Amino acid sequence: MLIKFIGATKTVTGSMHYLIIKDKKILLDCGLYHGKRKDYYEINANFPYFQPAEIDYVILSHAHIDHCGNIPNLVKRGFEGKIICTSVTDDLCRVMLLDSGYIQEKDAEYVNKKHFKKGLPPVEPLYTQKDAEESLKLLYGIPYHKTFEIDEKIEITFYDAGHILGSAITQMKIKTNGKNLNLTYLGDLGRPKLPIIKDPELVETPDYLITEGTYGARFHQPPQEVKNILIEVLFNALKRNGKIIIPAFSFGRTQQLVLLFHEIFDEYFFSIPIFIDSPLSAKITEIYSKHAECFDEETSRYVQNGNPPFKFAQATYIESVEESKSLNDLNEPAIIISASGMCETGRILHHLANNIEDSRNTILIVGYNAPHTLGRKISEGQSPVKIFGDEYKVKAKVVVLDALSAHADQKEFLNYFSNFDKNKLRKIFLVHGDESELIEFERVLERENYKNISIPDKGDEFHL
Repeated sequence: MLIKFIGATKTVTGSMHYLIIKDKKILLDCGLYHGKRKDYYEINANFPYFQPAEIDYVILSHAHIDHCGNIPNLVKRGFEGKIICTSVTDDLCRVMLLDSGYIQEKDAEYVNKKHFKKGLPPVEPLYTQKDAEESLKLLYGIPYHKTFEIDEKIEITFYDAGHILGSAITQMKIKTNGKNLNLTYLGDLGRPKLPIIKDPELVETPDYLITEGTYGARFHQPPQEVKNILIEVLFNALKRNGKIIIPAFSFGRTQQLVLLFHEIFDEYFFSIPIFIDSPLSAKITEIYSKHAECFDEETSRYVQNGNPPFKFAQATYIESVEESKSLNDLNEPAIIISASGMCETGRILHHLANNIEDSRNTILIVGYNAPHTLGRKISEGQSPVKIFGDEYKVKAKVVVLDALSAHADQKEFLNYFSNFDKNKLRKIFLVHGDESELIEFERVLERENYKNISIPDKGDEFHL
């Protein structure tokens, strides 16, 4: 059995790991790399380590674009196999991948306008909405805990990763050379006590473990502190008569925030309006509402009481461009939640441009921001920043809240790993993290007597 690490090696985006097991060729995830525009196209456009038509299966951990977003390009270039994922991820990909195709088309449109002015040749989108539609035909969703046999020697089972709705820990049981091996891919490991979804499920000790390490060197604020921080931000915004602008991923983070504001408003009777300005967020929230079986006890209680967790009097979901533009005319306190979470595309850019230079306002950063993104620059206190090519001074108050992170931190990783038998665990691969973060995580694991840890480079391969 061979494994080659292709994406999310010493970086956070573009998850992709290539397995060859006997005559089967399998990808664990097929995500989009996010970064500078030139790197984005160079890294995502081609598959230098394999031919897409040769791949038999894609095993998909969850529907975040950095894990699933390059599937339409894989299909466009010849992949015709099955994409195995949880049933919920199947539903979510039918929205996420079409939206990603739309973004690819719009991005190419934007670049081509610039190229036309400079007399440069036009570019093609990485893939289109039509390509995305073709890829949806290959999705094959299965429930948690139901074993899927790839063949008589390879079977996979999904367990709840507690990261986002539908996210999975993948356990592969492999019979090879007269031995039974367990290869476990954590995907993105979630955190206990997060809003909405259940805690990460414990799984049996694998022989080989592929784990993310996004926050392997850091510690988050406890999830229990989130409400207190949001309440303080609300009071300060009301005191200054300002708006709260929240860049948030349409999938996961937006739903967490809406539910938390619902709880706070029920308890404190705030009357400040909330505008969720993202058509994608509205579609994903509908999918959340259809999968109450994945909710934790607190969120299930809302459903049982006939109180929709993501709908309440102060919350308005914005669909049309005209409605979105009308938010520019608001002169009273309001909360605007909009995508994208890293402030690289989408309607959030317009809201930042209109509000970032007003000292009454607050920019609330609630998620991970990759290097070089606008979200990272704002969260690090840079000023001025460029939005649509123009410079804006950051006069709004910037608040960074990491307690909502859906990725386990160092302590939470160690608590989860403590359930593994160190004598059975043969090797640990650390991926999906900045290099410095992974190196520190490796040191911590070694200090805890975990053995044989590797931080692969792009293209590194291992025979197991």
